[in-house]
Amino acid sequence: MTAGVEVEAKAAERDVPWAGSPYQSYVYAYPHKTAYRYFDRPVPLGELWASEVKDAPFLYVHVPFCEMRCGFCNLFTTVRPEDDVVERYVTAVERQARVVRSEVGPMQVARFAVGGGTPSYLGLGQLARVFDLAEQVMGADVAAIPCSVEVSPETASPDKLALLAERGVDRVSMGVQSFFPAEVESVFRRQDNRAVDAALRAMGRLGFPVVNVDLMYGLPGQTPASFIQSIDQARGYGPAELYLYPLYVRPLTRMASADAVWDDERLACYRAGRDHLRGLGWTQVSMRMFRAPEAPSLEGPVYRCQEDGMVGLGCGARTYTSRLHHSSAYAVGPMKVKEIIQNYNATPDARFAEAAYGFEMDGEDTRRRWVILSLLSEEGLDRAAYVARFGAEVMGEVPELGALVGSGLAELEDGRLRLNDAGLERADAIGPWLFSARVLARMEEWSSR
Repeated sequence: MTAGVEVEAKAAERDVPWAGSPYQSYVYAYPHKTAYRYFDRPVPLGELWASEVKDAPFLYVHVPFCEMRCGFCNLFTTVRPEDDVVERYVTAVERQARVVRSEVGPMQVARFAVGGGTPSYLGLGQLARVFDLAEQVMGADVAAIPCSVEVSPETASPDKLALLAERGVDRVSMGVQSFFPAEVESVFRRQDNRAVDAALRAMGRLGFPVVNVDLMYGLPGQTPASFIQSIDQARGYGPAELYLYPLYVRPLTRMASADAVWDDERLACYRAGRDHLRGLGWTQVSMRMFRAPEAPSLEGPVYRCQEDGMVGLGCGARTYTSRLHHSSAYAVGPMKVKEIIQNYNATPDARFAEAAYGFEMDGEDTRRRWVILSLLSEEGLDRAAYVARFGAEVMGEVPELGALVGSGLAELEDGRLRLNDAGLERADAIGPWLFSARVLARMEEWSSR
């Protein structure tokens, strides 16, 4: 049996989404970075973007620094780097921005976000420079488009939050995970609720249109009742959004050797939190995202993650074009992450003008990306839009979708395929189940390194 046939057989034998664990993988992008590889030859960015539509790209800057690494974290970040490493990094991002803008050419940025890691780990002046490069180099009108920045309780100082407000940021997101010290400590997270309180109060005083709080369920010792208490404590600060994340225990993290959290416990907490928020009039946008009844309407230039591209700046940031997805090299282990950041800081300008590491999209994965990102969101999968874009009926091209309907996880209504409640709570199993055999093979190869 050939390797390709073996992979396809393995994919066919995997648990279907309505059987086995509902917690397989959080799919916020497709394909995953573990499917990325070095290209046979680097691709010049000017060549890559020459035929791209650039009227609504997403601009993203990645800050791979944190004051601590939580036990569950497998993000591309490093802890408490030396000051000179951070300064060299911001300078390297500025250099990359100038090169990328020269190669990509004029664009109309539709969204801007700074993520990590923890962007608020940067010094005040360094954080201001990130906004300067977005506006002055990349041409983003930050005050006129949706702009989101991630912060942490320990680094969201009043002066940094004031800077974000002055620069036009309309969404600030902070990870709290739980308001119970024992639950937070169980995942190796140091957190002072006084710092949480101070940061959230400061956000309220500054009047950010959207404040988001991340909470986590499935923590050791947590119960549905304590999870609802954390939700209510977060609601007390008046956030427009809450994200409810299940705890995952991943390789190369501090919790990698911990006992697995039982699915029943996570499901019980999820359902309790979901039903509680819905009962209070909150809208569920995805498995994780909930919006308050008084949340402001989502305004700004139209951006469709299924179709429009992304320009990523910084080590760990992804760039999406219709032909290629690319980024810096990817790792989770601390030593390898530090090495990649050091290499990024030393990158000559000429290397910033090309894509060397990523994934070349083919017809199948372009279609599957569109399907996955549509299906896992509130809007669902618009069958007519799929036909208009790809010239074929989606139910015929992706036969797994019919199985979702037949199993009672999704429903067809008004020309759209949407996950129902049973499907939403299994979104982390449905997403990976829809991956192509090629992507699965690359991910499996990476995990076995």
